[in-house]
Amino acid sequence: MTYLLTMKSTTYFPSVIIRITSVSIFLIIPAFTGISSGQTRESVTAGVMIGTIINRTGSKPIPNTVDVIKAGDPLTPVKGIVTTMFATMEVLKKAVAMNCNLIISHEPVFYNHRDETTQFQKDPVFLEKKRFIDEHKLVIWRFHDYIHSMRPDPIDYGMALRLGWLKYTDGSNTERFIIPETTLKELIQTLKKVFPVNAFNVIGDPEMKLTGVVFSAGAPGSSTHIRLLEDSNVDVVLAGEVPQWETYEYMRDAVNQGRKKAIIFLGHVTSEEPGMEYCAQWLKGFIKDIPVQFVESGPSYRTY
Repeated sequence: MTYLLTMKSTTYFPSVIIRITSVSIFLIIPAFTGISSGQTRESVTAGVMIGTIINRTGSKPIPNTVDVIKAGDPLTPVKGIVTTMFATMEVLKKAVAMNCNLIISHEPVFYNHRDETTQFQKDPVFLEKKRFIDEHKLVIWRFHDYIHSMRPDPIDYGMALRLGWLKYTDGSNTERFIIPETTLKELIQTLKKVFPVNAFNVIGDPEMKLTGVVFSAGAPGSSTHIRLLEDSNVDVVLAGEVPQWETYEYMRDAVNQGRKKAIIFLGHVTSEEPGMEYCAQWLKGFIKDIPVQFVESGPSYRTY
């Protein structure tokens, strides 16, 4: 069951609406007025900090957003901030060791898009993770919809930065690149140098020459991949992930038809994690008195 209540918080939020479930507290921030110049580091709460970050994105309020507090109390004073792709057990332990108690995660904490936990009430993995969060008074906030609303998208910008490809963009669109002519095989070798522990799923002729590359982070769906592949200016799509029976099979047919196209699946984590590393840099631009660190969650699995 879900309850809604309105409570007085601080002078920074006239009211804070908190949605309480059996396991989590979700913060809905109706307005933001910023951190006052007189605030001390110890007095900046997680709710105020989150409001500051949302305000800095320049976005209008996003209806039905997943960008809410997934665990913890919004009135918790912030000691330090960690940005990450997934708030894994390993990431949480590192955050505690670094004396950081606000974890900003790009993706869900509890194993599904909306972090619904009803089915996990007797699950030992969930219960241990929640116990750790509660014991260390951590606050976990998802930063997904609002970060993707920014232009340029920091997730795309972070990948361009990691690849060293900003010079191959037009300066505004950081997901499209015109790189010096190379082959698909050579491009894969370059990617392996940037992401040495990762394995990639590739469909295309290794000897195909290419210059036009487009980046499609995360899991936008096969319709997005196919639309990009239909673009005559695109030779290769760098993608996150998709069900294997969708874009994979489209591309297999395309290659068998002799079409000069290719797709490289980096994996969901690899495709967006550089963006959360850049997110830490972006936050440091306006958060001056509280430590901000990036902690890598890394690939979810090994490939043998």
